[in-house]
Amino acid sequence: MNKLTVKRIIIGKPLKTSALGEQKLNKLKALAILSSDALSSVAYGTEQILLVLSAVGFLAYWYSIPIAIGVLILLTALMLSYRQIIYAYPQGGGAYVVSKNNLGENAGLIAGGSLLVDYILTVAVSVSAGTDAITSAFPSLYQYNVILAIMMVILITILNLRGVTESASILAYPVYLFVLTLFILIGVGIWKVLNGEVPTELHTPMGTTVPGLSIFLLLKAFSSGCSALTGVEAISNAVPNFKEPSAKNAVKTLTMMGLFLAVLFSGITFLAFWFGIAPSGEETVISQIATEVFGKNAMYYFIQVTTAIILILAANTGYAAFPLLAVNLATDKYMPRIFTVRGDRLSYSNGIVILGIASILLIIFFGGHTEKLIPLYAVGVFIPFTLSQTGMSRKWMKEKPEGWKGKLAINLIGACITFTVLVILFTTKFFQVWPVLLFLPFVVFGFHKINKHYHNVAEQLRVSKKHSAIKMEGNIVILPVAGITKVVENSLAYAETVGDVVIAVYVAFDRESERRMEEKWKEFRPDIRLVTIHSHYRSLIRPLARFVDTIEEKAAEQKHNVTVIIPQFITKKNWHNFLHNQSSLLIKTHLLYKRNVIVTTVPYHLRK
Repeated sequence: MNKLTVKRIIIGKPLKTSALGEQKLNKLKALAILSSDALSSVAYGTEQILLVLSAVGFLAYWYSIPIAIGVLILLTALMLSYRQIIYAYPQGGGAYVVSKNNLGENAGLIAGGSLLVDYILTVAVSVSAGTDAITSAFPSLYQYNVILAIMMVILITILNLRGVTESASILAYPVYLFVLTLFILIGVGIWKVLNGEVPTELHTPMGTTVPGLSIFLLLKAFSSGCSALTGVEAISNAVPNFKEPSAKNAVKTLTMMGLFLAVLFSGITFLAFWFGIAPSGEETVISQIATEVFGKNAMYYFIQVTTAIILILAANTGYAAFPLLAVNLATDKYMPRIFTVRGDRLSYSNGIVILGIASILLIIFFGGHTEKLIPLYAVGVFIPFTLSQTGMSRKWMKEKPEGWKGKLAINLIGACITFTVLVILFTTKFFQVWPVLLFLPFVVFGFHKINKHYHNVAEQLRVSKKHSAIKMEGNIVILPVAGITKVVENSLAYAETVGDVVIAVYVAFDRESERRMEEKWKEFRPDIRLVTIHSHYRSLIRPLARFVDTIEEKAAEQKHNVTVIIPQFITKKNWHNFLHNQSSLLIKTHLLYKRNVIVTTVPYHLRK
């Protein structure tokens, strides 16, 4: 089975470019693909609040209710703000495009860089949280967390390489199954509460005084709860993936996502409070709630399985948004152009593969521990949140369209709230989020270097009206040889057809091999000049490069071209390449950087 067959089995047959329209998403599929990150965050958002409050004790858990209300207010502000962003920038790009157009280049690059890193974190956090849910139900698998997470990332990467529509069709069912399952859990749980089946002694009464509780701790708990809002921006980045009218469909999908997220997050937080759930390193909050509501029966395991699946599939939000954001940055020449190339299945496969590799490295580095990743995850998304809201505010003040004051108010409120959360995150969790201050400048610096390179290349390759190329009168061909073989004979035949002067060069590592080569050459091709060079330090590249430099200087005086022909035999099977020293590739790689030397390869294909 060859590589092509394996690729077809894994990824599928190539799609025609004309089928691109068929790869657009309707609202139901888009909700599953682009909202899975936000919806899945209810599985750990409440838990993050309780983890902070647990530092004070059981009495403080009632504060999870007012903190959840604060998170819902922020969610409302973000939903209204991103509705406006989608309508204003239907070409996608979200915070990157908004910030770049309204706040300047660096603001846009900070937003774009933050989101790129955040989408990598999305995959790592979601998959790590998913494996946590699996090991909560099956503790014997706990030691295999990292291996399970890596396998899941590879699986999701392959699904996305098969195309947007196909991955959406497969992943939509478990996403909606998770939403339905949580609605059942919340509904049954609230029913038991209303029927008095849950003792009130399980939780602390609202308003209970908590000794030792500080404003700092409450702000830290609030910032931790804001991790439930990650993924809200993904729809604004992926507007081009929607069927027409794309902006209108994206806004409707955003609204549905907001409603689902608000209900699920509120319900889980309320039940966690009422049942007196305390965070545990061995069992998730949802697992504990499901145990209290249903017991360890089939329904409990069904909830755990669907939770694990949605947490893993939440990574798909990153796979849907990362490649499109990379396309926007690459189009503006801030990222390599390979990110703009569509693969066989019309997905931006390079972005998908890079995202998968980066996520796996992150999972390995952090050992699959979700709690270590979530603070970075939250900061990575609140930086672009703040920049996008500020950028939209400036846009309305500058353009002043009809109804601009109301739009300005929405974005200003959003900017103030998200900036406040960002300050809280840096203040309360500085020792967990400080890497952001290190890698963001590095990422932006990298964007600028890439952009500068592309501009320099464009400037040097631009054709002027005046013909500046100097016409050369002849061609000197240099042919490095390692012996007298059919490969050399084949290359010499070609060299004589393109060169006015042909010089064969042999680099010897000892005097005896140098003498033998000179004798054999006289018998083989006495009409072609052979230059032998003795390499005292057994280096092949350096003496050959010096010889080429010498010929190049003389050729420039006589207005001659210099062409180096590299003889190379091609093995019948790829693995045979490892049995040879590949010196021809080393020579070619080195000589390609010489400014005035033409390098060409003459292949000789082996039949056996």
